[in-house]
Amino acid sequence: MKKNATALPGPTVVSEKQYKFVPPRESRFWPWFLGFFLKSYLHKVHAIESTEITGIEKLIASLKAGHGILIVPNHCNPADPMSLGLLTPPSGSNINIIASAHLFLQSRLMTWLLPRIGGFSVYREGIDRESLKTAVSILTRASRPLVIFAEGVITRTNDRLITLQDGVAFIARLAAKQRAEHKPAGKVVIHPLAIRYTFGGDVEASLSPVLDSIEGRLTWQPQRGLSVRQRVAKLGLALLALKELEYLGAAQPGTINDRLTRLLNQVLDPLDQEWLKGRSEGTVVQRVKSLRKAILPGLIAGEVTHAERERRWRQLYDLEVAQQIYHFPPDYLGPNPSPMRLIETVQRYEEALGNPNPAVHRPLHQRFIIGDAIVVSHVRDKRAPSDLLMDQIRASLVEMLDINDSWPGSSI
Repeated sequence: MKKNATALPGPTVVSEKQYKFVPPRESRFWPWFLGFFLKSYLHKVHAIESTEITGIEKLIASLKAGHGILIVPNHCNPADPMSLGLLTPPSGSNINIIASAHLFLQSRLMTWLLPRIGGFSVYREGIDRESLKTAVSILTRASRPLVIFAEGVITRTNDRLITLQDGVAFIARLAAKQRAEHKPAGKVVIHPLAIRYTFGGDVEASLSPVLDSIEGRLTWQPQRGLSVRQRVAKLGLALLALKELEYLGAAQPGTINDRLTRLLNQVLDPLDQEWLKGRSEGTVVQRVKSLRKAILPGLIAGEVTHAERERRWRQLYDLEVAQQIYHFPPDYLGPNPSPMRLIETVQRYEEALGNPNPAVHRPLHQRFIIGDAIVVSHVRDKRAPSDLLMDQIRASLVEMLDINDSWPGSSI
């Protein structure tokens, strides 16, 4: 199992182990105790050297009102979940957070730690009724704010918000219905939370050693005569061509967007045909999730031959590749990219080359912006062309992140 899992490019989120729900432990001591070390941990591991919080009074008001509170952040950085503990001292409340099941399998320390700081597992490759029941119960009891990362994956694109998973609205409405039936009745509210990172150092000095290393892996001489942006863009073209050789047999003509779309279709379409009878509904993240749901059960049950097991792990590798392609928006660099866009792009290169722990670049400044409370109705307007609650969440995040919510020319 480990051999196959580690063969995937970058950090894998799938496992052949039988899933078992991990509930949260309602401890006050461990969040309080570990809070003393949180800032030093974030500084050492994630290069976060300063933090600011805007709008904490909005969260405090919802806590004082006794609402069931759902916090919905964007998810661009691996530091996001742990750094949410910084909201506890100013708000006076610990949090619960839904975490992907694979995080509980990373090490004994994480298995022990996550539940004690309010985390509980969700199995993204199936229907996890225990996780759903726990999430709704937390909101119904209004015991602690609940955090759900609605993007569903770490994007490494702080200036881009991918499609939000509508399970957020389902959980919120179910809890709102139950709270409305309480005596006295209560409310469920959603606070969108924008997490924004900025880099405060010399981006060329910080990225150059990493770029040297990647260029060396490609047997290139260091391209130090080019600007950092030119080096990053050139490496992107090289890595794209390598994937085209792997899946299409040759580097392809056309715009970057056309080439990425063609490669993505080459990876996913055969899997859709085999496992989903040709259906390819939803975003890439949703398609990958549906395919994993179809591929994994036989592996977990041990019902397949050795050859079939190897074939399915190759297909899971393909799904990792597809998700990586999706997280390379073709126009993300642009003519004058910010330091963070350059850093995020290079970190994605490292992950695509199999490094689960890309280099960190310091110093980073982290800003939390807490949005206005959105009161949740348990009734959805089915006449609307989209889920209005999810539209509200997205609009709030886009405004607080101060980003363009459309990517002209991008079809992936």
